Amino acid sequence: MQTEPYTKLYLSEHYGNEAFRTLAGYEAAGGFQGLRAALARDPEEVTELVKSSGLRGRGGAGFNAGLKWSFMPKGDERMKVLVCNGDESEPGSFKDRMIMQQGPFQILEGLLIAAWATGARRSYIYIRGEYQYPIQCVRKAVAEMYDKGYLGRDVFGEPGFEHDIVVHSGAGAYICGEETGLLESLEGKKGQPRKKPPFPAQHGAFGLPTTVNNIETFAHVPYILSRGVEWFRGFGTEKSPGTTLFGVSGHVERPGLFELPLGTPLREVIAKAGGVRNNRALKAVIPGGMSMPVLTPSDLDVPMAEEFLSERGTHLGTGGVMVMDDTTCMARVACVISYFFRDESCGQCTQCREGTGWIHKLCERIEAGRGRPRDLELLESVPALMEGHTICAFADAAAWPIKGLLRHFRSDFECHISEGSCPFPESFEL
Repeated sequence: MQTEPYTKLYLSEHYGNEAFRTLAGYEAAGGFQGLRAALARDPEEVTELVKSSGLRGRGGAGFNAGLKWSFMPKGDERMKVLVCNGDESEPGSFKDRMIMQQGPFQILEGLLIAAWATGARRSYIYIRGEYQYPIQCVRKAVAEMYDKGYLGRDVFGEPGFEHDIVVHSGAGAYICGEETGLLESLEGKKGQPRKKPPFPAQHGAFGLPTTVNNIETFAHVPYILSRGVEWFRGFGTEKSPGTTLFGVSGHVERPGLFELPLGTPLREVIAKAGGVRNNRALKAVIPGGMSMPVLTPSDLDVPMAEEFLSERGTHLGTGGVMVMDDTTCMARVACVISYFFRDESCGQCTQCREGTGWIHKLCERIEAGRGRPRDLELLESVPALMEGHTICAFADAAAWPIKGLLRHFRSDFECHISEGSCPFPESFEL
């Protein structure tokens, strides 16, 4: 896999340049212009600018970032906190890792702008434990900022603007990508999602008012402040402005990251990766990480933005595009996906704990050629009992891909049941 995107726009423009990973190199490339522009404005005005830019969270939910910042309570004497979600545990997603390695100061500048806008005095950057090299890169960048006097008291010479940043290594649980599960883990507890309300803005990390955003979300913020809202809205769609880093993997000629405007047709995203490998026919695409329902070749012209994907029964998620050619057995895909979600369920909700186990048991039996016709009815009914019935959206994430696979590729499952064997002997191991 390549170490830098093939397509570079503003976010990844300097990726691959070693100097950009140093404080001096980042400033030489125009770094911190956004922060300086923010410090020249009132905090409320900065929040409104980010809100009007339409920047949507890049961690999966796609919520308006500026609107989320505005939820931070006013007049609350408690210390306010920012949390940067770098857990990136969604299979098929690897964009945040690249940003941490190639553009750590983009994240830190975005955090400082958010801190000025929300009044936060401390940030925690929570990074998945397996990401040892990204953790080193971010910690090195934070240390350089402290050495230069850019963190701590009177940040960038602004009297009274205090901010500290702590880099925290997670322990490798998928559920800690969910913001309240992350907060529990950050506090040293078992990573299990919290019931809402209260929401993090009222009771977040260590009981303090907290705003949580994804790594890539913070990285976009400096460009909105330095280049303007209209410039930012020049990329993407009306409802989903800006660019994102699409991580394309699976059966393509050149897996990798590609920075493209949101709304780029799926066909073009796959073409950037060299198309389907060995000139094989396309069978299916997971558009936003493994938890999203699949698309079929008839959806190739769909614009890759949430408002268009949701019309087709799926979501942009983390932008992890997983391509599968015509050698792929979808019963096998369902077996692998259900195994992952069975093992990653935190076990807090009965519907999720038991449902993910039942889904995998059914998928495993069908894939092994021991399935019964009634198993398909059960495989449809179990996700329906899980979706929307749990504390967090994990059960939904476990149910959606199975529902999508059955909707579009039921014949693959039926063949396993009727023939007792796989119709795709070349099927790859996901």
